[in-house]
Amino acid sequence: MTAAPHAVRIEELRRRSRRPALAPAPPGAVSLAMGEPDFPTPPAVVQAAVSALREGHTHYADQKGLGELRAALAARLPARPGRTWGADDVLVTHGATAALAAVVLATIGPGDRVVVPEPAYSLYADLVVLAGGTVDFVPLAPDLHWDLAALAAALPGAAMTIFSNPSNPTGIVHREEELAALGRLLDGTDTLVVSDEAYHRLVHPGHEPVSALEVASLRDRTVYVQTFSKTYAMTGWRVGYLTGPREVVDAAAQVHRTWNGSVNTAVQHAALAALALPDAVVDAMADRYRRRRDLVVERLSGVPGLHLVPPEGAFYGFLRYDTGLPSEVVARELAEREVIVRAGAEYGPSGEGHLRISFAACEDDLWVGLERIVRYFGDARP
Repeated sequence: MTAAPHAVRIEELRRRSRRPALAPAPPGAVSLAMGEPDFPTPPAVVQAAVSALREGHTHYADQKGLGELRAALAARLPARPGRTWGADDVLVTHGATAALAAVVLATIGPGDRVVVPEPAYSLYADLVVLAGGTVDFVPLAPDLHWDLAALAAALPGAAMTIFSNPSNPTGIVHREEELAALGRLLDGTDTLVVSDEAYHRLVHPGHEPVSALEVASLRDRTVYVQTFSKTYAMTGWRVGYLTGPREVVDAAAQVHRTWNGSVNTAVQHAALAALALPDAVVDAMADRYRRRRDLVVERLSGVPGLHLVPPEGAFYGFLRYDTGLPSEVVARELAEREVIVRAGAEYGPSGEGHLRISFAACEDDLWVGLERIVRYFGDARP
C-alpha cells in the first residue's frame, strides 16, 4: 500500500529533525555555537517599546504590519526603475523565519522542486519539505561560492531557489557578478528567488554587500527577506519582513496572517526606533565582529589538518577538518572538551567534515574556545 502524501512528508520532517539538538553547555564550557549577537539591544529600542506600552499600544496591529513601519522599510529599499516602493510592498513578520515560512508555504506545493545551494541554513529545506516540495541540493565550489555550472544543471524546471547572503553557515558574501550570473541562468523562466539577507550589515573589509534587489537580472523575481535580529541585536524581539513581487507579498501575507497573526504592536514601535538609530551604533557592533573574525582567522590559519576559508561576512567560520570522523561525533567530542560548536552535517550533505563556529561571543570565550579546538585536533592527529 502506498503511503499517503502527508505521511511521506511527516516522515521526511522526522528524518530531518533527528539531528541532535545542542545539549546545555556543561559548567566551564564556552559556546561558539549560537548565531546570536552577544550585545544587548540598544537602549533607545528598549525605551521605545516601554513607551509604546505606556502609551496604550497594546492592541492588534494591521495584519501586514504598522503602516508607518512598512513605509519606513519601503523607503530603505534599493531604488528600481519603473517602480516606487510603498508600504503595501512590505510584510512585517514574526522574525525572518516566519517570512521564509510564509513565502515558501504560499508558493510551493507538492511536486515543486526547490534548488538550495549548500551548505545552507537548514530551515530552507525543512520548509520546502513541509510544503510538500522536493529539495535539490547543489554543492558549493571549493571556495564556498556558488558552483555556477552545477547551478546551471539544477535550475531548469525549478520553482524556486533559496540562499542567504552573507551566508549562514559559510560566512561567504556572494559577489555582484555571481548574482548577475544567477539572473542570466534564470532568464526566460518563472523561477522565484528567495534572498535571505539577514547579515547584510555585517560584511568584512574588502567585500561589498550587494542585495539581489540591486541586480537588474534578479530584482523582478526576488523575494527579499530581512530581520532586525542580527543588525540591531534584537533576536528575542522577533521582527522580520519581506518584500518582492506584489502578488507574492500578498500571498505570503495571507499565509502569515493565518499561521501567525499580526506582530506584537509595541515591538513594531521598537523596530521603528531601531531604524532611527545612528549608523555608529550598528557600526560599533560590526567592528567588534570584524576583530573577532580576525582572531579566528589568525588562530586557525596554518593549523595542521584544519582548513578555513576566511569569513567575508556574518559572524561564522565554516571549518573543514581532516580526521575523517562524522561532524556530529566531532561536535560531541568537542563538547566533552568544553567547547560547543555546530556539526557541519546540519547544513546539508556537503557540510559533512566541517564545523560551524560562531564568533558572536565575547573575545575571552572565543579565545578559550579556539584554543580547545586546536588542542582537540592536535590530539586527534596520529
